[in-house]
Amino acid sequence: MIDDIEYNTEREHLIIPEYGRHLQKMVNYAKGLPTKEERNKVAKSIINVMGNLQPHLRDVPDFQHKLWDQLFIIADFELDADSPYPTTTKEELNEKPEPLKYPQNFPKYRFYGNNIKTMIDVANTWEEGELKEALVYTIANHMKKCFLNWNKDTVDDYVIFNHLYELSDGKINLKEGAEDLSDSTSLMRNKKKYSNSNNKKSHHKKNNSNRNRKRY
Repeated sequence: MIDDIEYNTEREHLIIPEYGRHLQKMVNYAKGLPTKEERNKVAKSIINVMGNLQPHLRDVPDFQHKLWDQLFIIADFELDADSPYPTTTKEELNEKPEPLKYPQNFPKYRFYGNNIKTMIDVANTWEEGELKEALVYTIANHMKKCFLNWNKDTVDDYVIFNHLYELSDGKINLKEGAEDLSDSTSLMRNKKKYSNSNNKKSHHKKNNSNRNRKRY
């Protein structure tokens, strides 16, 4: 009796395990039928069983088409039966997709982030005027804040102006301007104020969750 026990490691590999071993045996049985008429009849019965085993697929477009594709996949494309839909070949299934081309950006000043370069490029397309000047100084202040996030000490405005001049390919020059950037203390104060408010909210929620809890 013990000698007749089958272990999954010794059984046939299930191509789509979600359908179970009994359906795999049904497909193997259909593959061995002598006539195509019999194979077509059994294949349609197997499709009905697969539809009952996967009811969540009923809301998926081309529900029957997907079941027929899965049937041929389970049969390892060795089932000679007529499908009402175009069948996928084994070569198409095993074909590897082309690798995605991810943008590779290696900025010189990584602490500013990639978005800063995009903002600078947009500013370069604007016409000269008050709006562009306001945008440029907003970008410079944000660069200063990003710099301070990585370097907790103070930073001279001239350093930010030099970096902005370099990143804009010499098109934005604030080194000779009369206006200064925001103070380092005020830039970092807003960040601390925001982080403290978040901590208070989380602490308040934690206290509320324990308010109605029974204690024994």
